[in-house]
This record gives sequence, structure tokens and C-alpha cells, in this order.
Amino acid sequence: MLLCRSIAKGIRYAKRSETMNAKTVGFIGGGRVTRILLGGFKKAGISFEKIVVSDSNDDVLKKLQKEFPKIVLSAGNSLPAEQGIVFVSLHPPVMGAALNEIKAYLRPESLVISLAPKFTLAKIVENLGGFGRIVRMIPNAPTIAADGYNPVFFSKAVPAADKNELLALFSRIGKTPQVEEEKLETYALITAMGPAYLWFQLYQLQELAGSFGLTEQEAQQGISAMARGAVKTMCESGLPAIEVMNLVASKPLKDDEETIKNMYKNKLEAFYKKLKS
Repeated sequence: MLLCRSIAKGIRYAKRSETMNAKTVGFIGGGRVTRILLGGFKKAGISFEKIVVSDSNDDVLKKLQKEFPKIVLSAGNSLPAEQGIVFVSLHPPVMGAALNEIKAYLRPESLVISLAPKFTLAKIVENLGGFGRIVRMIPNAPTIAADGYNPVFFSKAVPAADKNELLALFSRIGKTPQVEEEKLETYALITAMGPAYLWFQLYQLQELAGSFGLTEQEAQQGISAMARGAVKTMCESGLPAIEVMNLVASKPLKDDEETIKNMYKNKLEAFYKKLKS
């Protein structure tokens, strides 16, 4: 169970399935981020006229279709590139070749949405032969539960009507702040990768809670409420950081705090430099 019931309480679910003006969607790449977005659309009750997914790995496609039976699988990238909304869900090293491959298949009215950090708008336009209707978005994993945080940047070639339609769509699967392009890599490090810094700790707390006598439901409810309240206190109490942290008298991990903070600093600073290089 990925999210506890008490967390899910705050999520707005669609009352019915909804087709977004009969739009067709293509995904180039069928990995984690594609699964996250498809899961978010499903959770929010959003459907499309057609969803086409391509990937070089047949096993990835078959696994994805088991979870989302209505998707159309494609051995090549031309079919997903011909759809109205084209998500490019690939790692930066292979983006250039894929974009060069699909540029001949894009429709003039299509929108290309890159889900990768590092590969800039200028590089995308160049590799697409001047095609400018580009969006860059950095989704995070909670989008699979329709509670994501997905910063987005629109090129100037995207008309206001299309921009508003996309923002309305993305609002169904989480928050979608419009940000400056140069900040997308920071969001990739903090909001997209951020759950990975926390989940193993939260699951460890859940495991320990069980060993100390709580049921799974009691542990999940308590931990989810604690985590929500901790963030709310941090953001809304008006107290400085030192006073927030001093609200708890007993700190069993106090002797390890500096070590943990240095781990964050050293690892994330190095990764940020890699993203921006």
C-alpha cells in the first residue's frame, strides 16, 4: 500500500472518467516516469482517445500493458510521435538521437513534453529541427497517486490555449507550478528525487512500530499524520528552524545528525553538479 488512507484523504479524485477533448497521447520510453504518469491519469479518472507507448525493451512494454491494458504498444517511436501530446520519457544521454528520429513524424499542432532534466529547451528544439511547441516537466513519484509536484516550463511557441489545457490536465494529478527553465534541475534533485531520501526512513519507522506492538494500520496512520504535521509545522508555524527542531525534547538520533546532514550535502551537491554539467 503506497499511500496510507490518511494521506489519501487530501487527494481530489475525479467523479467520472473524462476524455480530454479526444486527445491522443504518445510516450517514447516506457520506464518509471511513464508508469507514474499513467498511474496518475488512471487514479484521477482521466482517459484519452488513444495512448501509444514505445520502448526498446519488449519486457518493459509487456509489464506496462499488464498494468494498463488499454495502451497500444509500439516497437518503434514513429507511432507515439504522431499523437497529439508526445511525452519523451528518456534519459538525457539518449534524448538527442530519439528526438532526431521522431522529428519527421510530429504533427504541426502536436505538443512535445520532455520529462528529462539536463536536456534544455534549446537542445530539444535543435534536435527536433526547429519544432518549438515544447514543454519541459519534472514529475515526481507521488503523481502515481494523483498527488504529485510537477514543475513545468513552457516554450514561447506554446499557445495560451494549449498551455491552459495542459495545466488543467496536470492539475488533476498534482500541483504544477510554472517555473524558470534553469531551476528544473534543482526541482529534479529536491522534489523528484526527494521521496527517495525519505521513504526508506518512513518504511523503517513503520517496521519498528510494528515490532513495538502497533498494527500496520496504526503505524501507517500515525506516521502519515506525523509526517504531514511535521512539514506543516516547518512551513506554517512561523518559528525559525532551530525552534521548530527544539519542539521535540528527546532526540535519539542527535549524535548522528551532523553525519546525516553531511551525507545529504556531499551527495546532493555532487549530483547537482552532474545535472548542471
